[in-house]
Amino acid sequence: MKNWEEIASTSELLAAQEIKRSWDEGDLEDAESGLNQLIETMSRSERRALQSQLVRLMQHIIKWKIQPEKRSKSWLLTINNARFEIKSLREYTPSLNVPYIQSIWERVIAEARIEAEIETGVSADKEDLTWDEVFEKPYTL
Repeated sequence: MKNWEEIASTSELLAAQEIKRSWDEGDLEDAESGLNQLIETMSRSERRALQSQLVRLMQHIIKWKIQPEKRSKSWLLTINNARFEIKSLREYTPSLNVPYIQSIWERVIAEARIEAEIETGVSADKEDLTWDEVFEKPYTL
């Protein structure tokens, strides 16, 4: 049996090709194992992408709140782009739903606070964000 975890983490395309090879050779157990690992690897990748976009979005909203004098079009573009990317990820991967986002919310906001503090030099320890602030509230200059 192949080391599917290593193959899938190296290249999703390579994993798909190896799965097909196992299938063509009639080794259906190996193909199934490879397919399961590929699905898991792809799922992790989508979750990481969502988390990264959430951190970026929350970081800029925190900066928006703690440094109102430095608000810029660049921050607006980042907020809008991150919202768009998150929406696209959620449409593509339905398991990235509200309960999943709520399950990672505290970890993501903690990372966003740290990044906002590093970038601005302003304490964001007490900054909290609501669902509305992150996903619904319009931000304008």
